[in-house]
Amino acid sequence: MDRTPGRSRRAATRAAVRSLLTAALAVTAYCLLPLDSAFTAGTVLWLAGGIVVVALLLSRQIRTISLSQRPELQAMEALAATLTLYLLLFAATYYLMGQSASDSFSEPLSRSDAVYFTITVFSTAGFGDISARSEPARLLVTGQMLLNLLWIGVAARHLVSAVKQSRTQQHRSAEGQNGGTSDTR
Repeated sequence: MDRTPGRSRRAATRAAVRSLLTAALAVTAYCLLPLDSAFTAGTVLWLAGGIVVVALLLSRQIRTISLSQRPELQAMEALAATLTLYLLLFAATYYLMGQSASDSFSEPLSRSDAVYFTITVFSTAGFGDISARSEPARLLVTGQMLLNLLWIGVAARHLVSAVKQSRTQQHRSAEGQNGGTSDTR
């Protein structure tokens, strides 16, 4: 594996561009999707199914990271894709809830307001300018908060473990190629 600075910079740039494009495509899809249905139990099932899909995508990405020659870059791409999808699932759900029951939140939610609210809940900043008012909205926000804790803890742990595993495998491979000695440069 060639780790010249020029190649490393190009690989990092490509990974960053792919991450940004993935996030941009997901946000574009969120903005263009016809979110005009009512908030129902089916919406909650759709959210749950979406979370399962994100978890499966993350699991697949973790396996890819552990086999990658550049695991840190692969982890960055995995995080960009899965976190963006996770947040947009909640944003779409909050948007639909706000459209179906105007008393769900302290103010009407546009799509961008729904993203803003989702990110403030995820980041635990909770500015207070938009708040959940109805019981279903509060239950949904509480569910997101609990899932956020899982997301941050479990996803971070597995991503870091996959990067470490890849690094260990690369180190062992380098030792094998160098006849049992490793080059620490």
